[in-house]
Amino acid sequence: MAIRLRDVANKEERLAPGHRLCAGCAESVVLRQVLNAIDDPVVIATATGCTEIATSIYPYTSWRVPWIHNAFENASTTASGAEAMYRSLVRQGKIDDQGTKFLVIGGDGATYDIGLQFISGAFERGHRLVYLCLNNEAYMNTGIQRSSATPHGAHTTTSPAGRVIPGKRQWRKPITRIMAAHDIPYVAQVSPHNWRDLMTKTQKAFAADGPAFLNALSPCPRGWRHDSSQSIQIAKLTVDTCYWPLYEVANGEWKLNYKPREKKPVADWLRTQGRFRHLFKPEFEHIVKELQAKVDEEWEKLLVRCGEK
Repeated sequence: MAIRLRDVANKEERLAPGHRLCAGCAESVVLRQVLNAIDDPVVIATATGCTEIATSIYPYTSWRVPWIHNAFENASTTASGAEAMYRSLVRQGKIDDQGTKFLVIGGDGATYDIGLQFISGAFERGHRLVYLCLNNEAYMNTGIQRSSATPHGAHTTTSPAGRVIPGKRQWRKPITRIMAAHDIPYVAQVSPHNWRDLMTKTQKAFAADGPAFLNALSPCPRGWRHDSSQSIQIAKLTVDTCYWPLYEVANGEWKLNYKPREKKPVADWLRTQGRFRHLFKPEFEHIVKELQAKVDEEWEKLLVRCGEK
């Protein structure tokens, strides 16, 4: 069923306004799109991070749905327990099945790094939950430290660019492919600039007969060093450079959801952010070429996986 913007606009927001996320943070945009894509009751478990901190500063909460926070690493395990108990109570006839959904939210630090084994365990056990990664490409909540999602060449407080080191030395971890390798029913990459694609994939994820994973690009004005009004435009540019392709893997079938008419140079995206400013100095210009080559290589491989070549 097609998603109509009019219907979305008339829904009651499940994430209340007045949260304390930074101006221009894309996380709240992604969350609103995800929550507005589902009509069923939903239980949410959130890992430690920007979203958790900004929506639950005692004694206030921005959540209008049941919400759980445990430790940094084990949000997926917490949600697994809640989901398993719900299924058990339904089977025992102690509660009616209301079609309740279970959503886990974590940043790239909680997803790519600290919580990876817990997510893998939940997926291997087959819990019917959706894991949403709000990917702002660093540990933004604790001071902009590098994570394994941070791009090669990016300046962070733990991968500082100087006269010798050009920012982070490693390429990002291919977490979406790693999750697809679990052979779970549904995996997808999304971006907040394309709300219809994001919300449609959210519906597919919650309809899946088993675990599902959504990796959502989430531009961060503080960590990426861009103007707070430019988050959505930068998200679109990220996709148009093919640094962040939109695709899905449904029951093992790879599908490309968007192919830009004109594949823009990665340098165009890099120039929008202060974390890459140093790469345009003569001594580090080779990093820009390396990034372009890597993006081109991954894009060509993705085209093959999706049957586009």
